Amino acid sequence: MPCAQGEQSVTAESPAPNVVVILADDLGFSDLGSYGGDIDTPNLDRLARSGLRLSNFYNTAKCSPSRASLLTGLHPHQTGIGILVKDQRPWGYPGTLNDRCVTMAEVLGAHGYRSHLSGKWHLTGNFNEPDGAWPTERGFDGFFGTIAGAGSYFAPATLTRDEEPVPESSLPDDWFYTDAISDATSSFISRHCEDSPDKPFFCYVAYTAPHWPLHAKEEDVDRYRGRFDAGWDALRSTRLDRLISQGILAPDCGLSGRDPLAEPWDEASHKQWQARRMEVYAAQVTRMDAGIGQIVHTLERQGQLDNTIVIFLSDNGGSAESQPVGIIDDAMAQRLPALNRRTRSGEPIQRGDSPAISPGPENTWASYGRAWSNLSNAPFREHKSFVHEGGIAAPFIAHWPDGIRDGGVVRDTPHQLTDLMPTILEAAGITYPHSLLGRDLLPLEGVSMLPTWHGLTHESSGSRMLFWEHLGNAAARYGAWKLVRTYPGDWELYNLEQDRSELCDLASQYPDVVNDLRTAYEQWAARCGVIPFDQLQPHLA
Repeated sequence: MPCAQGEQSVTAESPAPNVVVILADDLGFSDLGSYGGDIDTPNLDRLARSGLRLSNFYNTAKCSPSRASLLTGLHPHQTGIGILVKDQRPWGYPGTLNDRCVTMAEVLGAHGYRSHLSGKWHLTGNFNEPDGAWPTERGFDGFFGTIAGAGSYFAPATLTRDEEPVPESSLPDDWFYTDAISDATSSFISRHCEDSPDKPFFCYVAYTAPHWPLHAKEEDVDRYRGRFDAGWDALRSTRLDRLISQGILAPDCGLSGRDPLAEPWDEASHKQWQARRMEVYAAQVTRMDAGIGQIVHTLERQGQLDNTIVIFLSDNGGSAESQPVGIIDDAMAQRLPALNRRTRSGEPIQRGDSPAISPGPENTWASYGRAWSNLSNAPFREHKSFVHEGGIAAPFIAHWPDGIRDGGVVRDTPHQLTDLMPTILEAAGITYPHSLLGRDLLPLEGVSMLPTWHGLTHESSGSRMLFWEHLGNAAARYGAWKLVRTYPGDWELYNLEQDRSELCDLASQYPDVVNDLRTAYEQWAARCGVIPFDQLQPHLA
């Protein structure tokens, strides 16, 4: 992958950069302060001010598929993870990383990097027994985190160190998962710099924040008392104004209407409880930001910050998923392994989105709801699992003092998760292999973002197409045009340069564009192994 003119490449005189990829879980496009939000994120805002932000970066709408794509440079369906991690064969996806892909840790490891994962894995359905898709089998020299998806922040299920379960009884009383992820990353960096100062490192920091359950320390919640009392309607408008003033969205960008299933704030009952939900969510984000500050401080203390590529992004948009009311019993926890049956002190856990349950403490299991998710994704439509902008548009911050010279800029070129692998490899001067570790590999689907980071025009930027599919929700983007559908509805067409919030459907006015993009999407879906959702749906019911 040759460097474009004017880019920095790795030479004998310029050592390979370290890499720290930080992934938030269910964080919306406009939650961060540096993306128009009203949540305190001073450490990420600092990285944005001295690094860069992308205004058109996309994930793949759901946690496991996004993680598979981020780590492999492929579309998730190609990796075996088309929906989540349940084995759906013979009619569906295997739900685990296959042998046609290779992770960033594996490629970097073949070139002298040491790699560590702190946080959520969620790329295999085998939560309790190591298999070929566990982190330690996919290139990571060290792992501390959870194999399964969402879980308690006070004592998560499937907590593992390398390949050994971490007993709940070994956790101190003040243990909190977000802090533990930050601590593990900082410890790895410090140890590595002391033991192997001449070797580069790769850290994948996969926070579960701010994914439900709404768990937070009360001192973090206290700072947000009254912050969201104006309600979701007023705050959505304010966020749009900030996004425009920060140069992330165009001055004429419109605000999508309130989610049709969300009530107006003026008519909402239990406003104090509703505000509490968002206060806890915000506290989760701020606790994560503090941990990121700790990691950055460790890099500074070790003299590694300038030569480290730090990337921050989110795996999908804010989540409208709800939690049914009830006490978590053994049968429920057996069906959903991430659920805790009881707190560490033996109390039953109250699950549900109810004014009778004030979220935050360990003995609760709740979510923040559709209306607040609509705020997180402002000014866009839809949520996690959908491929309208609200489901896939992600905040993206890159910080690399040795390689990014225009601090504080916003770049508008569209990119998606498949582009992380090519970007990191080009920055490190590494060519992606045709085969590795006995596996014949599919070619990369993405392109390097380095030209975009340097303000250059990528050779393929004018002709490149981006594609998405999740649960039948599908989209294709070419230039300003985006074709999108919510399964099983009709295709819609938007000009994102004029209508980023997807308010004016132009499908009937431009049938030729619809046909061209639909044909391109169908060709991509066939090539990348997308199983038609009509075939999957009967088995998912």
